[in-house]
Amino acid sequence: MTLKIDWDSNITKLLIVVIIIWIILAIIFGFTDLEISKALVNRECLWANIGKDYGEAPGYGIIAVAISILVGSYQDELKKQKIAAYVFLIIGAVILILAIIFGSIWFMAFGGGITLGVLLFLVFTYNRDWREFKKIAIVIILLSIINPLIFVQIGKILCGRVRYNDLSSDYSNYTPWFLPPGPISWLQDNASFPSGHTAMGWMLLPLLIVVKDRKVSDPIRIIITILIISWGLFIGISRIVVGEHFASDVLFSTGVAFVAIILLYNKFYKSKI
Repeated sequence: MTLKIDWDSNITKLLIVVIIIWIILAIIFGFTDLEISKALVNRECLWANIGKDYGEAPGYGIIAVAISILVGSYQDELKKQKIAAYVFLIIGAVILILAIIFGSIWFMAFGGGITLGVLLFLVFTYNRDWREFKKIAIVIILLSIINPLIFVQIGKILCGRVRYNDLSSDYSNYTPWFLPPGPISWLQDNASFPSGHTAMGWMLLPLLIVVKDRKVSDPIRIIITILIISWGLFIGISRIVVGEHFASDVLFSTGVAFVAIILLYNKFYKSKI
């Protein structure tokens, strides 16, 4: 007898569980954020700085792949479906080369993520009809718009929360997530709430939908699930350790990612909750 989880019958329960956990942790972090950061921050931590420098790369890669799929899905001919992917490869490679020349770590992550993501997808699906991936591509693109683009960017501007690294020595300008200082200019880069890196770290979540029909004991499903969850947690925790974000900053980006992917799954893969 093999165990197989029915996503459709459990989607409502999953959504409720996620929201309850989110609320509980939001309350806890609302009163412990500062102490958590004091205990965990280590700006010289190697693994945390790797997350800081390159944590967004897979997110950029999967977004580029999704756009390539969506554009290519309007073509019937398999070779023409890959044209957008080639364009992304060229753009990513140029950005990566320039980043190496000028020593820009962020552009290395950006260009490298696009190049590697699109290249790997091309290699493993070159003879496949990309129209079969159109639905998951739409989910990925919508998740990128909902979380990293809209929620994170608008949240930073409206909340204006000071990062742990920018707090005064007596922490007098610290504010809990539920009492934000207020709006700041979009040009400022010191807003803590919510975490953009964490939102990008969870951009791989839609891949769980791809393996949802596999048996729970299937090695591929197990490995992919572990990698995706581990990566999202790694990026979130690394942001706290380097002092760029508080636990609640990470929590809210994570919460929005999970709620969004559940609702998007419900919209595109199930008729109704």
